[in-house]
Amino acid sequence: MQERPFSDISYEQFLNEERLMGSRCTQCNALYVPPRPICVECHRGDMSWEEMTGKGKLSAFTCIAIGPSFMIAEGYHRKNPYCSGVVELEEGARVDARIEGVDPKNPETIKIGLPLSVKFLHRKEDESLKTYLAFRPS
Repeated sequence: MQERPFSDISYEQFLNEERLMGSRCTQCNALYVPPRPICVECHRGDMSWEEMTGKGKLSAFTCIAIGPSFMIAEGYHRKNPYCSGVVELEEGARVDARIEGVDPKNPETIKIGLPLSVKFLHRKEDESLKTYLAFRPS
């Protein structure tokens, strides 16, 4: 599909293009998001790019009130927490991402299994635009 190396840099380039990409092992069919250059299952390097649909369900989450400095700069703090979670994609891979459109002040209202769709967050950093992966309820 694409002639890019299976790396974090390529993954971020795809995110900037609003594409959620993973790598699939052509030998054993294992899927990885973010992509890996070598399959953890069969230890081979025969990988191919695969685009995800961007749909999945929440499999784990946490609400964070004391985050890293860049999240504090975005206005998150003890009285305004944010949610981060693990999303099981329709294709079977799991990916960590920010979960938007839920109430992190009331985590009891956030349910495992919640259907989610991808959302690409664009943030300006040091005169350049960076894209972060997020999901929101579908």
